[in-house]
Amino acid sequence: MSSEETNSRRGLPDQAPSPEPSPMPSHPLPEGPPRAGMGPAGTVHRLDPGAVQLWWAQGALRLFLLNLPGLGILAVLLAGSLGVPPALLLFVGGVTFSALQVLLWPPLAWKRFRYALREDDLWISRGVIFRQETVIPLNRIQHVDTRQGPLERLLGLSRVVIFTASGMAPDGGIPGLDSDSANALRDLLALRGGDDGL
Repeated sequence: MSSEETNSRRGLPDQAPSPEPSPMPSHPLPEGPPRAGMGPAGTVHRLDPGAVQLWWAQGALRLFLLNLPGLGILAVLLAGSLGVPPALLLFVGGVTFSALQVLLWPPLAWKRFRYALREDDLWISRGVIFRQETVIPLNRIQHVDTRQGPLERLLGLSRVVIFTASGMAPDGGIPGLDSDSANALRDLLALRGGDDGL
């Protein structure tokens, strides 16, 4: 005899079947950027939203200081062989493409950047077209720095640079963090890793 028939005979209301438990997301995201303390181990974080402004500013500097002069020189050199209209068209097309890249790429890169301080490692995921995932074991970390350039200092941002036992060059890093979060992550990595503070 089913439970529904038993309940109806006893005058009890039917019980709805228990809903299936919803699967937990593998990488829950907080509502905003992480703050000091970084939350529980394994929580996946975004960069500070100010990272988009930083990348816009850096892209604009590259556009005006490198791309425009380079495209202008190339157009002048090609004008003698191709003629002025094709060279001018090449210049305008190159400038348009560069400007669109400066405008559209930073929000996409920010949206795709993730990182998590887990029990035994630091997980970093990035990339718009090609995805790249980096896992840095905590016991391999030798040194952790926080750094600021002029634009980062202006926006109140810092980047965390991680060195491991594999060499003198940085093996990983997280840009575009607010300074408090960058310092907290640096201290946690130094505490849980092998950073000797030198």
